[in-house]
Amino acid sequence: MCQGGDSDALAVHDLASPPGSSAAPTFDALAQHRVELTAFCYRMLASPADADDAVQETLVRAWKSLDGFEGRASPRTWLHRIATNVCLDMLARSKRRGRPIEVGDAGRPVLPMPEPWSAESWVVPVPDAMVIDARAPDVMAQRQSVRLALVAALQHLPPKQRAVLLLREVVGLSAEECAAMLDTTVASVNSALQRARATLDAKRPAETTAYAPLDEAQRALLARYVEAFERYDLDAFTALLHEEGTLSMPPFPLWLQGRAHIRTWLAGPGIHCAGSRLVPTVANGLPAFGQYRRSPEGGFHAWALQVLELRDGQVWGFNAFLDTAALFLSLIHI
Repeated sequence: MCQGGDSDALAVHDLASPPGSSAAPTFDALAQHRVELTAFCYRMLASPADADDAVQETLVRAWKSLDGFEGRASPRTWLHRIATNVCLDMLARSKRRGRPIEVGDAGRPVLPMPEPWSAESWVVPVPDAMVIDARAPDVMAQRQSVRLALVAALQHLPPKQRAVLLLREVVGLSAEECAAMLDTTVASVNSALQRARATLDAKRPAETTAYAPLDEAQRALLARYVEAFERYDLDAFTALLHEEGTLSMPPFPLWLQGRAHIRTWLAGPGIHCAGSRLVPTVANGLPAFGQYRRSPEGGFHAWALQVLELRDGQVWGFNAFLDTAALFLSLIHI
């Protein structure tokens, strides 16, 4: 990430208030940082629900502590200090979230399915509106910084290393500020940052393309994707897949790789997806679709949130998140 071009992707809009003012900010002024705080907490926790809880707790703690705010740091820095402590406390009580493609080798497109894992096992997609400031000039960089592969790679870092990396390279704080936040030394912060960079570089999160609504080629690709999937034209659909493309279906740990295996799955165990309808949305800075499957009694019912990872003008990752009860309320509006 840091030496292969992702450091630029981690730079996000700076909403800092001028430091040095002794006047306590109002609650409304604190709440203006909600999107950036949610993006920080989401990268730390890999769950939009957990991130929202963390931000709520951060704002409550900040509001209760306003009388003690002395203006020695900007409100933005002060809020990130509180949010960091909240996230570290939450991570001490949870296990690492990941993606099915990190669980063993690719499977085969046959039934029966393995038993589903708990919802707490997986990186959960986040709606762009929660973590991206659409008014900022660096929207594309923000989208790149919350893509699924990168958020999953961050989860391999120990919590304090994760916090140091994000505070230094995303929030843009100095080593001195980080050391004060984490009650440690500048040398320890610099060492943690180096180790975090090395781990993340070793994980090499796939370089995929962020959602770009003004990109004609991407719009054309997504239009062909919708047409092929809704017609269930498997020849046309698999032609859009990268030859090393993957299919995953959380909460199941099964994942498939390659056009042939994905096509076999869709023609066999996944055949009931025929006749589905797709509703466009955006999650993790990536193009996404709410998939509604035909119901035997007529009409359609929510089946999956498809989050697509694009690479080289093709679909690299086809991620079907099946927990629609938790996902559709915030992501799909029809």
